[in-house]
Amino acid sequence: MRAPTILCVCLAVAAAGCGSSSRERTFALKGQILSIASDRQQAVVKHDEIKDFMPAMTMPYKVRERWPDSIAPGDLIEATLVVVSNDAYLIDVKRVGAAPLEKAPVPSASSGFELLRPGEVVPDGSFLDQDGQKRTFSSFKGSILAITFIYTQCPLPDFCPLMDRHFVSVQQAAKTDPSLRKVHLLSVSIDPLADTPPVLKKHAGELKADPSRWTFLTGDRDDIDQFGSRFGLSVSRALDDPLNITHNLRTVIVDAEGKLVKMYTGNEWTPAQVVADLKTVAQAGR
Repeated sequence: MRAPTILCVCLAVAAAGCGSSSRERTFALKGQILSIASDRQQAVVKHDEIKDFMPAMTMPYKVRERWPDSIAPGDLIEATLVVVSNDAYLIDVKRVGAAPLEKAPVPSASSGFELLRPGEVVPDGSFLDQDGQKRTFSSFKGSILAITFIYTQCPLPDFCPLMDRHFVSVQQAAKTDPSLRKVHLLSVSIDPLADTPPVLKKHAGELKADPSRWTFLTGDRDDIDQFGSRFGLSVSRALDDPLNITHNLRTVIVDAEGKLVKMYTGNEWTPAQVVADLKTVAQAGR
C-alpha cells in the first residue's frame, strides 16, 4: 500500500462514543503501523474496527507530540483515539508486537492524464449540483474558483470536515470583501453513491452555504475521479465495498479563464492563505 499524505474513508459513522463529555470522545484502537512521516508527526495505521465509530480502515493518525522512536513500520499497536470537535489524535500508544507488512494492492482511479501545472487550462467536466441540475466545469468560467474535494460522511474532524470549515471562513471573507466578488467555491464529492444531490443540499444548508457563492457537485464516479486526478487527487476503493474509499486531499485555485493558479496538498493550508491568494488572482485580473 502506498503511504499518501492525507487519507479519508467513506463510511457511515455512528454518533455514539465513550468519551467523558460531548466534546471529547475516546475509542480503543488496535492496528499495524504501515509508515511514519520523516518528522514523526503522523503515521499511517491499518486498524481493526473501532467500535461505535468506524469499521476496519487505513488512516493517518497524529499523536500529541511525535511518534515514539521505538515505534516502526510493521509494529502492532494498541492506542486510544481521542476525537474532539476540531481534531483527532492518538494517546497511550503501546507496541504489542510486529508482523510482516502486507502490500495488497487496492484498485485506484487511473486517468491516463498528467498532473496539471499552474497556467494550464483545467479540462471540462460534467457534474450534478446540489439541486440536481447538470453542470459543466466550463459553466463556472468567469468566476475565480476555490475547489476542494470532500465527502459528507468523513469521520475525522481534521479531514473533510476541516475543508468544509475552511470554506465557510473563505465564504465569509468573500461576502465582506468587494475585491472577492467574483470568487466562487466548489466542493466536489468523491462519494457520489452516497452524496446524492439531496444529501449535498442538506449538507450545504447545515454549512449555511450561499448558493450564489458556493456550489456542491456530485456526478459519475469515474468522471469525478478523472477530474480530480488532474490535480493529484488519488482515490482508491475496496473491491468488495465501493463505499470504502481511501483518498488524499487537494484544494486548488483556478482563475476566471479556467487556468490553474495554485494547488494546496493535505490539510495544512489556512483560510487566510487561500483568501490572500484569491485576492492576488482578483487583482491580476483587473
